[in-house]
Amino acid sequence: MGKEARDMTNIKNILDLMGDGGMKVVKFGGSSLASGQQLEKVLQIIKEDDQRRVIVVSAPGKRNEQDTKVTDLLISCGEKVLAGKDPVEEVGQIIERYADIARELDLSSDIISQIKEDLLELLAESKENAHSFMEAVKASGEDNNAKLVAHFLTARGLKAAYVNPKEAGLIVTDEPGNAQVLPESYDRLYSLRDYNDIIVFPGFFGYSKSGEVVTFSRSGSDITGAILANGVKASVYENFTDVDAVYSVNPAIVAQPKEISVLTYREMRELSYAGFSVFHAEALIPAYRAGIPVHVKNTNNPAVPGTKIAAKRSNDNGPVVGIANDKGFCSIYISKYLMNKEIGFARRVLSILEEYGISYEHMPSGIDDLTIILRQDQLLNVDEDELLNRIKVDLNAEETVIQHDLSLIMVVGEGMRHNVGTTSRAAKALAQAGVNIEMINQGSSEVSMMFGVKEQFAKEAVKALYEEFFQ
Repeated sequence: MGKEARDMTNIKNILDLMGDGGMKVVKFGGSSLASGQQLEKVLQIIKEDDQRRVIVVSAPGKRNEQDTKVTDLLISCGEKVLAGKDPVEEVGQIIERYADIARELDLSSDIISQIKEDLLELLAESKENAHSFMEAVKASGEDNNAKLVAHFLTARGLKAAYVNPKEAGLIVTDEPGNAQVLPESYDRLYSLRDYNDIIVFPGFFGYSKSGEVVTFSRSGSDITGAILANGVKASVYENFTDVDAVYSVNPAIVAQPKEISVLTYREMRELSYAGFSVFHAEALIPAYRAGIPVHVKNTNNPAVPGTKIAAKRSNDNGPVVGIANDKGFCSIYISKYLMNKEIGFARRVLSILEEYGISYEHMPSGIDDLTIILRQDQLLNVDEDELLNRIKVDLNAEETVIQHDLSLIMVVGEGMRHNVGTTSRAAKALAQAGVNIEMINQGSSEVSMMFGVKEQFAKEAVKALYEEFFQ
């Protein structure tokens, strides 16, 4: 297929995935809401499409590299209160961030007075349960910003209403910082379709069955957006951020990398896991389960096509769609002759790790050896010699070794299932770049392959793989 034909196919794919109308859920990230100037862009984006009926907002992000996110200010504020100190400085900084936005937009000071009153009331709440107190403080960044954005849209002539997650029925598990949506939430959220106004909804948190605020993991506003898209049966979930598209590789490693026009849910999940920060990995789950396409776009450049994420795409761009890497891993290597004949060996290893509170990421193995890949920070409070000796003695292993400071590089693409020699090409590219492969693992789905390399060689490895598959 020629380039012109491929371009036409990709355009058709994007148009097909955009759906045939209906309600759209739109999420704006912190950088899109950091200033009055940014909110003016948000206003224009909402006005351009009357199907954009549910707006999910993050807390105000950084205006520049030296700036501080409002969520970080709130965390400092909450910690100071718990320590019994006066948070007057932090409160002033937080309120000033909202006030700056209001002044830029020439909004009434009433909304800032409301935000200040809400924050002070929150900080005066009981501190008996420190976790619950901090959850509510952290979530107030999104909550107050939703009130500000709704006020702004109304002031500009749109019919907009702030809707609190509790009012809407977003019920989650009582797991601070790692809330999971409860299935009954989706039926309750469907009633949002009955609103005539544009709904402005705070991201990042829901409510437990006992009525306590509980947050999702960091960047959880992406999760809120996907949950609402599932709940209201949206035609599309649009996620506005500060980049034109999802790139095939980190632009900090490879200059001007290829943009990805269409990705599958599985491809995006693999890339997010391995370090792509454009889109929160967990956020795909509610959208994936409902079959709702996700559209990543740039608030600062909304005219560009962006990246579509959906259930399937045409595999006409070669075997690999993206390359991602993440650092901070280590490996535990275990060797024992005739390991493959010993029933329950891997289970016993994992039981020991469980006793130490350690979870694993990957577990490639051979007939006489086993390697367990895990996040290195899990060993900070673990006596490594004791752990290795425990494994060696309990399992009668011949060798146990921990290797630190590894990077995992994921080569991802649905097309790998239909192409012969992808692994060989990748290994050859790394060899020619002088990068030693510490380990390799490929999932049974054949959507991705993982290479483990020393952290100091990670950038060279990513560049070599990009040149092999994209240049």
